[in-house]
Amino acid sequence: MSSLVHARRPLLRVLAVAATAAVLLTTALATGASAHGNVTGPPSRNYGCLDRWGTNHQSPAMVTEDPMCNQAWRADPNAMWNWNSLFREGVAGNHQAAIPNGQLCSAGLTVNGRYRALDVPGNWRSTAVNNNFSVRLYDQARHGADYVRVYVTRQGFNPLTQTLSWSDLQLVNEIGDTPAAQWDEVTGGVAIDIPAAAPGRTGRHIVYTIWQASHADQSYYFCSDVTFPGGANGGGNPTPSPTPSASPSASPSPRPTASPPVSPPVSPSASPSAGGSAGCTASYTVTGQWTGGFQAEVRVTAGTTPITGWRVTWTYANGQRVSSSWNSTLASDGSTVTASNAGYNGRLAANGSVTFGLLGAWSGSNTAPTLSCSAA
Repeated sequence: MSSLVHARRPLLRVLAVAATAAVLLTTALATGASAHGNVTGPPSRNYGCLDRWGTNHQSPAMVTEDPMCNQAWRADPNAMWNWNSLFREGVAGNHQAAIPNGQLCSAGLTVNGRYRALDVPGNWRSTAVNNNFSVRLYDQARHGADYVRVYVTRQGFNPLTQTLSWSDLQLVNEIGDTPAAQWDEVTGGVAIDIPAAAPGRTGRHIVYTIWQASHADQSYYFCSDVTFPGGANGGGNPTPSPTPSASPSASPSPRPTASPPVSPPVSPSASPSAGGSAGCTASYTVTGQWTGGFQAEVRVTAGTTPITGWRVTWTYANGQRVSSSWNSTLASDGSTVTASNAGYNGRLAANGSVTFGLLGAWSGSNTAPTLSCSAA
């Protein structure tokens, strides 16, 4: 009899796990019934990350094939699962007052900073477009629009190294009141294509879309990375992932996360001092932290004369380990880390600055290290 009881326990555990998964899936689908929408072409940052990696979001290949999506998944996977909820309420049309510079892609750190990783500059997967292109907005809940505004960054802006500010944007088109009945019927909702023209743009840029939904006072904000023909202002795409690109007519339904969600990022903690020599200084800030892992940003600032390259070194005092980085070439030797500029962000004007990011592991304590910076 005792043996029979022990044999049943593993089966009961399996059934319990299956029941929990069924509840999560049912909840996600129920949420989808009142969900909202996103820009699916050129895909927004979080929609694109979900489309490429949603079924394989724990793959180590993402580190090298799609590093910006990798840091976003690690920072908060709910930014992707909740791909259709990147909005703020009660803005009353005063978008610039509601959303600070540097936080445009996260809608001003909406939902307690859930989407903050979307503000991080770097080599996000971009979509090749012509100077005359269109933005496809997908509306899962059939809200329609009071208006939709499409902006493109000005020539000279570099999304690989710069956070997005309002002054970086130029309005390229706007449509007014458009009920959902006037949108195209697609799988699971409706969609509309907004034409846009960005003459004179070459290379990498951000398309920024504001959708004022005809539902309460909900304003949606989306960053889409694009590449215009005729040049490049820094870098190309990472190695393409094997998953297909986003299909505007087959937008994914919200899905439960397969791994426990991380806790919200902690309040930034800065390094105790910013060391510097030979023409540059560097500072270290922990921008997010969860059980066993963290995200940090390092800002490198040139001195009073221009520099053509930089190198930052530091030593962790608490056994932290770096697992990946972006916007730098990074090497670790035990607890000592050395980060050098990438090929596109070594040149800095006098007093100019650039940031790079990293993901790491920690346990016990995560004290910010003291940095040393040297310039070419």
